[in-house]
Amino acid sequence: MRFFIALMMSVTLMFAADATIEVVKEADSLPSIAVEDASVDFTGTPAKRFYNLLSSDLNVLTLFNVDHHYATTHFDNASVLNRAMDYTLRFRLRDDDAAFVADIRLFQEDKVVLQKSYRVANTAMSPFVSHAIAYDINEFFGQAPLDWLKRKIIFARVKGRMESEIVIADYTLSYQHVMIKGGLNVFPKWADEAHSAFYYTSLSGNKPTLFKIDVRTGARTAMLSSDGMLVCSDVSRDGRDLLLTMAPQGQPDIYQYDTVTKTAKRVTTYGGIDVNGQFMNDGRVVFISNRLGYPNVFAKRPGEAKIEQLVFYGKDNSACSAHNEYVVYKARETSDAFGTNTFNLHLISMKTDFIRRLTATGVNEFPRFSNDGDAIIYIKNYKQQSAIGVIRLAQNKNFLFPLASGKIQSLDW
Repeated sequence: MRFFIALMMSVTLMFAADATIEVVKEADSLPSIAVEDASVDFTGTPAKRFYNLLSSDLNVLTLFNVDHHYATTHFDNASVLNRAMDYTLRFRLRDDDAAFVADIRLFQEDKVVLQKSYRVANTAMSPFVSHAIAYDINEFFGQAPLDWLKRKIIFARVKGRMESEIVIADYTLSYQHVMIKGGLNVFPKWADEAHSAFYYTSLSGNKPTLFKIDVRTGARTAMLSSDGMLVCSDVSRDGRDLLLTMAPQGQPDIYQYDTVTKTAKRVTTYGGIDVNGQFMNDGRVVFISNRLGYPNVFAKRPGEAKIEQLVFYGKDNSACSAHNEYVVYKARETSDAFGTNTFNLHLISMKTDFIRRLTATGVNEFPRFSNDGDAIIYIKNYKQQSAIGVIRLAQNKNFLFPLASGKIQSLDW
């Protein structure tokens, strides 16, 4: 086991050095783990669904080779069913006064090395119980915390012409709660770290209008309106400042909006197209501009005139996200005038000249870093299906979670 932990630490250190260097880890070197179902309530389909979700979460951890053979047992059995496994995770679902409860025991051979219970009042929240179990197992094995496992995402789902929904979900889309329906509402963005509120753009009125919604009460506040275009593309860490794309004079520019003083300062003044502003930790704003005649990634400090070109590869780089010295961007890889083109995600560092391609097929867009920079979430559209993608950078793993219906327009994490 010490060898495996040493291997994971070496991978983490490589990532800490430079995430643009692709890391390839041999799956055969990972310990094996099986999952056993010992449920006494929620048996049948709910227990099998929970088993699948838990197995998927363990797979996303990339700490184990997960055995996907479904097996049932009694929770208090002293022995595990498959003694060839290095570890066995046994779960028991039960109803306790209308609450959903999951008890788990993690075995190393026949020895219990971890035991916990989880409880939620609403059964619909059970996917977050699975994510919490995976989070704790990851912590048990001494890995860096994966807070993003338990975070909610928010996305806009297009249902038809001039019709969309704003949906809060878990990262696997197993839990979904529609917050806004009716009309065309797009570009949701969390308003704070606690996910207590979010912004979105309504295109149903005379002008694009930015609204703020309190998640707990549902109270809606109109923030501002603008002719032509209005999108909130980023929120500062303290939640006070927003980066908006507005086009009051016809061409879109980046504005920084102070939610306390309710004033907006213009960040870019280009006569062409500047969109998709993102805060960087060093005080700069990274954004997409067509000032070279095609979309590309640039950066500048608010209040200064100097503009820096950040990407020198690709001729159609139309979306980006920043975390510390890293920028992930969307680049067009094909030029088919009569069909669907391929758009892939690439990762660059402000400290090196390396470029790492993160995806290979389809239309991959709207990348967003997790808060700790461990992972990137994005939208993948391929063969008429929309999916949420998660990239574990250090582990060089990519996971997809398809949407059952509709198309994902935008998201935030």
